[in-house]
Amino acid sequence: MESESNPMAPTIDRRRHFLDELFALADIRINGDRPWDMQLHRSAALDEIVARHSLGLGETYMRGDWSSPALDQFFHKLLRADLHKKAKPFRNLWRIARAYLVNLQSRGRAFQVGEQHYDLGNDFYQAMLDSRMTYSCGYWREAQDLEDAQTAKLDLICRKLGLQPGMRLLDIGCGWGSLLGYAAEKYGVECVGVSVSREQCHYIEQTYAELPIEVHLQDYRSLNRQFDRVASVGMFEHVGRKNHRAFMQVARRCLNKDGLLLLHTIGKNQRFSTTDAWIDKYIFPNGDLPSSGQICDGAEDLFIEEDLHNFGSDYDKTLMAWHRNFEARWDNFADTFDQTFYRMWRYYLLSCAGAFRARHIQLWQWIFSNKREGGVTRVV
Repeated sequence: MESESNPMAPTIDRRRHFLDELFALADIRINGDRPWDMQLHRSAALDEIVARHSLGLGETYMRGDWSSPALDQFFHKLLRADLHKKAKPFRNLWRIARAYLVNLQSRGRAFQVGEQHYDLGNDFYQAMLDSRMTYSCGYWREAQDLEDAQTAKLDLICRKLGLQPGMRLLDIGCGWGSLLGYAAEKYGVECVGVSVSREQCHYIEQTYAELPIEVHLQDYRSLNRQFDRVASVGMFEHVGRKNHRAFMQVARRCLNKDGLLLLHTIGKNQRFSTTDAWIDKYIFPNGDLPSSGQICDGAEDLFIEEDLHNFGSDYDKTLMAWHRNFEARWDNFADTFDQTFYRMWRYYLLSCAGAFRARHIQLWQWIFSNKREGGVTRVV
């Protein structure tokens, strides 16, 4: 639950608004007394939300025009009621068309998300994440806390890939190197990682200097080395629908004939949709969640789909754990980031938690094999 307070009391004189009726469909009241209700601090914000949809909702929140004591519950209810479909502006038609006509994830744009999002500072992410700096969904099946959940996820990946001492593992979009470090230390493999974030590469070089790990600041499309296994954890969301096939071709040429690819990615339920406008502008520029059909299209005739595992509900728990860490340690960064950033970041974490809770988005682990004969690859 969000520990939000605002000195402005919700006593604004206003007429009944279209959003009163719309929010009622999701059991949300404006200036209601329940934790998930919207507390309105500027009446003009309602017109902006209607006119600008998700972008207006997020930006008015960032300005302090409204609040909600339980923002995660607010979004859970909002998305479960499919209100985004009932008040969709026509400008989204252009955004959908643009995603199909323009390659928003071209080589020239590849490093933009690294600079805007992942390079905020390693100390900032260390305060929010687990000890291994794992910035993707944990596996909470038997875990009691974030540390255990992320360790379980890393081990699950290693077991699904069947890692053995002496193997070579490529991690496309390696983050701060949690999988590289875990696989090298626990499974005795040699690891190579690629990232578009300078901060992440610097961290890996310093943290894992004693292990057989190398990391490169490069776009995945330039990869052309052979490996026994390839993994990509939380990176495919940045690939984009016009590049799904190119990604799979890169993974195929980097795998030996008995190789396996593990693809860990957030996914969407509908093929013909586009990225949330607020997330695209403020959090993950040029992001594009894939649908299951788009992933299969990209892999067709290149790989055999051996296994699909959905544990999207675990991302709700992961995001809420990150939010608790963020809130608990915000004072360490209050002089570095302003209150607008503070509200932006909590909106990001809690709105995404609500989205996973509502099953509006998913978390998939796919296993693809490079085999053309023999038995089915076993997965845990």
